[in-house]
Amino acid sequence: MHQTSEIARPRLRHVSTEDQTPLPQSEALKTVGCVEIHEEHASGGNRARPVLARVLERIRKGDTLVVVRIDRLARSLSHLLEVIERLEAKGAFFRSIQDPIDTASPQGKFTLQVLGAAAEFERALIRERTKAGLASAKTKGRVGGNPGLRARDPAAQRKVRLARQDGYMERLNETAQDWVPHVRRLRPDMAWEDVLRIINGPLPEARRWTQSRLLRAVNAYVRDGFLPTTVVGRANRRDTDDRLPAIVAGIKGAKPDMTLQAICDRLETMRERTPRGRSKWQPSSVKMLLERAEKLGLLD
Repeated sequence: MHQTSEIARPRLRHVSTEDQTPLPQSEALKTVGCVEIHEEHASGGNRARPVLARVLERIRKGDTLVVVRIDRLARSLSHLLEVIERLEAKGAFFRSIQDPIDTASPQGKFTLQVLGAAAEFERALIRERTKAGLASAKTKGRVGGNPGLRARDPAAQRKVRLARQDGYMERLNETAQDWVPHVRRLRPDMAWEDVLRIINGPLPEARRWTQSRLLRAVNAYVRDGFLPTTVVGRANRRDTDDRLPAIVAGIKGAKPDMTLQAICDRLETMRERTPRGRSKWQPSSVKMLLERAEKLGLLD
């Protein structure tokens, strides 16, 4: 931990097996005040980062994640931005000693905005180059595609696989606000079927999730450390009588200022039946379920 006057701020160090040794990075981090240092013997190109995942899970509001260089943390600009967005969602900060990035400062925030614009420009440029290359190959009678893939070259296959993962994570990040808060709050206390119905309740039909899509997204976020591993564990067994209070508590927890009537409307959209099996909900029924949820400890 790096102690400021009031706040303990965890710092993370990564050690590459390619060209780095632990000592120089340790000294650099200690010089800027880091006293809790986490080592991960992996290159920035390896996305399976268990130490990083654990640190991202335990980091709290006001903490700062520090690395010597950004290439010690992320293998791509999009991956770096994913990590920083995860930190910002927790009220934490990111700093790279050898790069002009410190999200706690106005200058660092500006640099981050420039990086985000650069990432979008890079994606657009790659798309245009791909289109131009395919068009050129077509006019010359060549077969489009990656020669390495056609030759089943392992390095080419891995590169394409990682690029697809990056693209998938970018698409997930655009929808994260729809499902991540619910999954983080409701799992594993609630079955996936009920979590899915709560997520889909306020969403237009075109943006609704299937259970298989949701599970794939959750597993991807767990793999990259954006969600704790506990969310994919076996759902806790709950008495049948506790199911409705849990669902109502989940809806209320996502939006604490939600009125009883609004919760009724949400339950009807979810096609959830009342305790008496009716399709039409009344505020009095929701109030009763909220009171039971509070007694069961389901409400914060």
